[in-house]
Amino acid sequence: MNTFYITTPIYYANSLPHLGHLYTTTVSDVVHRYKKQRGFETFFLTGTDEHGINIQRAAEDNKRTPQEQVDFVAGELKKMFADFRLDEAGGGYDIFMRTTNEFHYEGVQVFWKQMAENSTPKGNSTIYKDFYKAWFCAPCAEFKTETEYEIREGEEIPRCLVHEKPLDRVEEESYFFRLSDYSEILLEKIEQNENLIRPESRRNEIISFIKGGLQDLSISREKKNVSWGIPVPGDKDHVMYVWVDALSNYLTAIGFGNKTQENIGWEKFWQNAHHFVGKDILRFHTVYWFSFLIAAGIELPKTVFAHGMWLDGDGRKMGKTLGNIIKPQVLHELFQTDGLRYFLLREMSFGRDGKFSYENLIERANADLAKGLGNLSSRTLSMITKYRDGLVPDGTIHEENFIYAKRAGVSPDEQELVSVLESTREEFIREFDDFNFGSGLEAVWKVIARIDKTITESAPWNLIKDEDQEETLNAVLYRATETLRWLCVLLHPVMPESTKNIYAQIGLDDDISKLDPAQLKWGDLKPGTKIGETAPVFPRLDQNKIMKAIEEKQEEENEAAKAAENNYISIDDFFKVELKVGEVLECESVPKSEKLLECKVDLGEEDPRQILAGMAQHYSPEDMVGKKIVVVSNLKPRKMMGMESQGMICAASVGEDDKPVLATFLEDVPNGARLK
Repeated sequence: MNTFYITTPIYYANSLPHLGHLYTTTVSDVVHRYKKQRGFETFFLTGTDEHGINIQRAAEDNKRTPQEQVDFVAGELKKMFADFRLDEAGGGYDIFMRTTNEFHYEGVQVFWKQMAENSTPKGNSTIYKDFYKAWFCAPCAEFKTETEYEIREGEEIPRCLVHEKPLDRVEEESYFFRLSDYSEILLEKIEQNENLIRPESRRNEIISFIKGGLQDLSISREKKNVSWGIPVPGDKDHVMYVWVDALSNYLTAIGFGNKTQENIGWEKFWQNAHHFVGKDILRFHTVYWFSFLIAAGIELPKTVFAHGMWLDGDGRKMGKTLGNIIKPQVLHELFQTDGLRYFLLREMSFGRDGKFSYENLIERANADLAKGLGNLSSRTLSMITKYRDGLVPDGTIHEENFIYAKRAGVSPDEQELVSVLESTREEFIREFDDFNFGSGLEAVWKVIARIDKTITESAPWNLIKDEDQEETLNAVLYRATETLRWLCVLLHPVMPESTKNIYAQIGLDDDISKLDPAQLKWGDLKPGTKIGETAPVFPRLDQNKIMKAIEEKQEEENEAAKAAENNYISIDDFFKVELKVGEVLECESVPKSEKLLECKVDLGEEDPRQILAGMAQHYSPEDMVGKKIVVVSNLKPRKMMGMESQGMICAASVGEDDKPVLATFLEDVPNGARLK
């Protein structure tokens, strides 16, 4: 069996998920489902890149530990993927890769050693240690040369030309990858394989970048400066720099260098690996990644495809400053997932920038889905239910009835339609194999328009009134239904739930996800098939209603932002915090800790809670027992001194030494009562 390995970038865990994450993962999911349908053994990876200085800073800004920060972002990303059925439960990715997984630590160290053991194409050591002094851009995760930053008037610290943010001055010892020795072999491999980097415009950019000269690459940071990372093998004072760590996940996730994932078989899948990435990180996934792989003696992936960026309706880049960000949560709440999937693949030519607006999404959904595929399904199956007692008719037209068929505008020879469908099927497969999703879908919609026109011109509602037109009516209904079956199979990777729904309404119960479109044969829909329960699959969207809902959500967000600026929280924010009355039943000092007390607290639940409180310097265990206290009861459990704390005891902070004073009650209040 042929294999196919598809990966998204692993998304950096310093910020919340957005439309870019959703787009790349959706396209990858469509390809994953398409290849499975074609009979490939597939593996689909997405996930999070969780190390580096940006994570440390994001954690500090959000008052979290680095682990808490990456756990939070990974959780939000998983939630978004589940909302749009991109997770394992929805038939999506096979692994949500995290670079904090233990098996990745093991695998990436093997990868580092394998690079270090080999010489460069020019016979030099691949990895060496030196002292580095340069300007570093944390958002870009790379050091900048003089042509990549500017020093503004009145400022001493230069700013990155990409992010316009001040750079960090780094002066430290570092391990270097001898990238300068790989220019010739990189150019040779890229120029010999036109599909290695796509599209062609991006391929030319990378060739130009390499010909401009490559500099050796810093691939480690001193642990004293960046502690959140994977240790360099044999050197506890250094951690791996983000790109070696991050990029090697595509190997470690499928079993390279570790026992945990080895049953997947990395060599089996790596022989047909495809990376889908945004154009902004193409250099790292080609120049750096290809060089690392060559150094480690590993074959390059089949393709790295760089897609474009979503712009707003006016062609502007989306960002917080312009206030034109598309929120995945809004898309989930107000739009059908399959309709969104179709829009993303049809609206943007893969590899180029595309424009995204709610108005365009609504217009496309109504025109192509509600009026197009949805209308074809509804009118065809409803007429079979109404005119043929819910049974798919025999579509044969006998010779003596040719004249009636022609009069109704129906070709007596159905082979014409079959030829159109087969030609469309071949074009669809060809375009999807080449990742030209928009062109493939456009070809399918021409068939929808053709069948819809045939139904309108033949007017079955009139044919039913003429006994001489019975075979003509049957032919129209059969051909429309059989075409609908073909459409469901072709479109299933793009709109899995909707096509499954239509397929069931036709009265078919085989697993559509396992039907290879290349094996479709005309006439496999058996006459007499009982139509299932019919219902609209793509309801028409009310643009005014949806846009009003979006405006209301935006107003709520604006109010929340203003409240945050004034240190206010909304009532919804307050209700997220669950405050309950508790009574301390037992209390002990925590061994080896000068501050912590271990309290057993009755919150009116079946069992007391274990809560650790940093009050030992001001309250003795005896002082705590019997006190009525206020507890944050829905706080995520966390470990301190190897013990789990299942909530937080509230206290005021008084004086210069921040002495804690317990929040308690003057009157008798039952344990477990909620504060409002």
